Amino acid sequence: MDINFDNLINLQKLDEEIKNISLNLEKIPSEIEEIDKKIEESARILSQTKEKLNHNQKKRRELEAEIQDFKEKTLKYKRQLNEVKTNKEYSFLLKEIEEAQKKFDELEEQIISEMLLADDIEEEIKVISQNTITTKEKFSQKKDTLYKKKGETEEEKKKLSQKKDELTLKIPAYQINLYKKIFRGKNGIALSPVRDEFCSICHMRIRPQMLNELRTENNIHLCENCGRILYLPKKNN
Repeated sequence: MDINFDNLINLQKLDEEIKNISLNLEKIPSEIEEIDKKIEESARILSQTKEKLNHNQKKRRELEAEIQDFKEKTLKYKRQLNEVKTNKEYSFLLKEIEEAQKKFDELEEQIISEMLLADDIEEEIKVISQNTITTKEKFSQKKDTLYKKKGETEEEKKKLSQKKDELTLKIPAYQINLYKKIFRGKNGIALSPVRDEFCSICHMRIRPQMLNELRTENNIHLCENCGRILYLPKKNN
């Protein structure tokens, strides 16, 4: 039975286009997921920096509470100086006051250090906050672009699938069944053009008798090596 190779060739082209479009569609969700991760990472860095500031403020409150304790101890020791009756007790209290004052000075230095650190962290938060806003805007635009691309690609795939359905109706059932069988088993390539007496896909040399049949007949011939449908391309191909 005669075979219209043009229809099968066009079917192969449509399948290749649909396959490529499907591969592109499969990539989009992972690309969107990657964008979401970058947005989340930016927000996470901001959250961590704010947590640093919270920790700093908590530490300052603890230091201030310690200072208050030492202030009260120093005042208590000073009051007791007026009540002691021996030099030993007086010397002991002086030493306690000196130690308390020393600790008080150390704590004040720590508070100043924490206050300077807080200034740095607040400045860091400002920079990161702005970067987070910028990052979110940039990647949100990319997401919108990807969603738009996804919609357009799905529409294109739909149109190609409709063309394929229309073309399939023009091809005899046995040819379609053979084509589908080879298509599934040969990585989506069911047809192979013969160029310079060789199968273009597997590069197997075609026997002279089969070459002659391809030139004189309009029937299906399969490559004896890879099993694909052979055809002679037109001169302008």
